[in-house]
Amino acid sequence: MKKTGYLTYIFLFSMTVFINACADPIPWPASPLYDFSEYEKEKTAVSDIDSIKKQLLGHYAHYDVVAYEDSTTQSPMFTFVISYGFTDFSLDSAGNLIQSHTFLRASHKINQKQITSEFSDEAVQAIKPEKCKVELNLKEGKWHLLRPPTPSLLGISGDPMQPLSQNRKDPNFTDPDGDGNPGVTVKINIGKILKGEIYLTRREIFTHYLTLNNDGTLTGYVKDDSEQFIIGASMKILDQPSNNVQHPSKGMNPILLVPISDEIDTLEELMAIRDEIFPEEPDFFDR
Repeated sequence: MKKTGYLTYIFLFSMTVFINACADPIPWPASPLYDFSEYEKEKTAVSDIDSIKKQLLGHYAHYDVVAYEDSTTQSPMFTFVISYGFTDFSLDSAGNLIQSHTFLRASHKINQKQITSEFSDEAVQAIKPEKCKVELNLKEGKWHLLRPPTPSLLGISGDPMQPLSQNRKDPNFTDPDGDGNPGVTVKINIGKILKGEIYLTRREIFTHYLTLNNDGTLTGYVKDDSEQFIIGASMKILDQPSNNVQHPSKGMNPILLVPISDEIDTLEELMAIRDEIFPEEPDFFDR
């Protein structure tokens, strides 16, 4: 009886922590997260598209923020997913501008103080978007780039052009982060007492809208149409559907590409210069 009572107490206490953590959300910060207005006044002196393609060639440090709202929780949960990586521009044999991207790390910021989540670098690096042709156009004195969506799967094999499987017994689940669980793992910490894991798959579908600035940087916003499916969790309280919807404001989903040396090609090297080239990460709280 003592053992049963103790376990019941722990479960009820964990439920209380979970409910309280979800009951006092913090609102979104003001949009835009970053002020890129200084670039808006600039006009390019280059009108030839081939010259612009050559100017864009090279290796870039990549930083973006995507803001999500999950309405399935007791009170809306807001999250910033902040991604780091490399973007490279090259020319193919036909002279088309080609963008390739490498994801390296992603951090999560949640609007509820007692909840934290973590996505391993191994899981992030398993995201492998296809190289794609970039569309270029000159409008109002600025060169604009469109990186179209190229769906890719994470945590499951199959055809990325098809909707994400909603079958928990799908035989095509993979373990790209190598932790022995199907799909990729998100570690959850609630009140520093309730710790668990959620296992999920994703169909990554994103579009980049970028503008070339006179200093060689590219700024813009990300549109995310990704799909996500919860396979399971390490405990029942965490095993529930999640419906993340991207915040509609462009200013809440910024992207910044900064040209860097080709010699900087590892996560450690990128993070060593992170504060020199990127703005401070957005947050819901003063740290």
